[in-house]
Amino acid sequence: MNAIKYLFEDITFPKKSLVPKYRFINYIESKNKKAQSISFIFCSDNYLQKINSEFLNHKDLTDVITFNYSEKTNLAGDIFISAERVKENSKIYNVKFKEELARVMIHGILHLIGYNDIKEKEKTLMRTLENEFLKLL
Repeated sequence: MNAIKYLFEDITFPKKSLVPKYRFINYIESKNKKAQSISFIFCSDNYLQKINSEFLNHKDLTDVITFNYSEKTNLAGDIFISAERVKENSKIYNVKFKEELARVMIHGILHLIGYNDIKEKEKTLMRTLENEFLKLL
């Protein structure tokens, strides 16, 4: 069984090679966790907004939503990512699409590990950890 799966809902990537298959498992293990079952689901803004509204009661657009099913040190969850938001954000932040996609993917994994980004201090820590991961590439 693959610990990490890559799925696509209502979108088609021009090239599946755009989805970075970085060392997520190595990163997770460096945090003393095990990737049991993690699914990255790439979708459209519309698809993710419906999930955001239905499950989180939020109306705004977002780039990533994580559903955490982890138990103790075994990480499991679904990480929904809007490819459209990632593309827009890569333009806003003047970075390559693949880099922004990797950042959002690790952001979802950080949620599975137990990090939050509600408070400003938490957001800063998550950004630091995202940058730590991106330096490993």
